[in-house]
Amino acid sequence: MLKRLLLIFIISFLLNLVWENLHVHLYTHYKGGVITEWILLHATLADAIFITAGGYLFMVVPFLRRNLWISIIVGVLLAIGIETWALETGRWSYNSLMPIIPLINTGLTPTIQLGLLGYLTLRIVGVGRSQG
Repeated sequence: MLKRLLLIFIISFLLNLVWENLHVHLYTHYKGGVITEWILLHATLADAIFITAGGYLFMVVPFLRRNLWISIIVGVLLAIGIETWALETGRWSYNSLMPIIPLINTGLTPTIQLGLLGYLTLRIVGVGRSQG
């Protein structure tokens, strides 16, 4: 299990690092300043930790292991919470290029990031298949 968790962490870290660097241009600032590579690495680390923690639950809870698609919903809901909090506290803001999801008013790319990359990571690692 520890090997799979480490693999989940590494894969999710790499996927999120690429994602963060691809969509950084949709933001105006981080805490009022320039978004640096160090900030992107910090965000990537947080994303990988969230996905690894969720991955653990999806590995040990049989219902979740059989219904891996639930990880998409959990990831999106977590991302909505993070984005809403960050926007309301001025931690970061979007520029005019960010597609906004109506009603929830969060950016499309950060809203789907944890759900999509979390699910993809778990599939790559083989969570949901035989856990032997």
